[in-house]
Amino acid sequence: MQTKLRMPYLLFVASLLWTFRTSAATQLANAHKSAPSSKIQYVGIASWYGEQHQGKLMANGKRFDRKKLTAASYYFPLGTQIRVFNLNNGDSVVVTITDRGPNHRLNRLIDLSEAAAKRLDYIQQGLTKVCLYPLPSFETAPAPLTAKLVEPRATTVSAEYEANASNTPM
Repeated sequence: MQTKLRMPYLLFVASLLWTFRTSAATQLANAHKSAPSSKIQYVGIASWYGEQHQGKLMANGKRFDRKKLTAASYYFPLGTQIRVFNLNNGDSVVVTITDRGPNHRLNRLIDLSEAAAKRLDYIQQGLTKVCLYPLPSFETAPAPLTAKLVEPRATTVSAEYEANASNTPM
């Protein structure tokens, strides 16, 4: 009798776990869709690298310079600008992703250049807890010197406002 009850009980618990897991995944997916990209943040551990990598080629094809505000991450596209907050002391810095790293087995979100680590004041510790905010990118182009100013278009809205303002009783 006890053996016959085990199977339905096991199926019932498994179905509850499956339902909970799929509904949680759906809610998480909906939360990411509704949140604007500027509000997304990542919290994790950051490390830094410096002199031992000086002059080596990075993933973007350029040479590493430890005195520039750069970073390495697998989680963001190359060229992405990230604001990094040191959660231990409140300092922040904006870096550009120029390389890939750190190793996935190290459970770190980002490797910062020596200059960025100095600004965040964690050179001595080697690791720190950080919060990352990807910054939106803006594609802009300078206007040519020969460009002329554009005259504003006349709209009926301003005429409506003038008419409404003159008809109001005092």
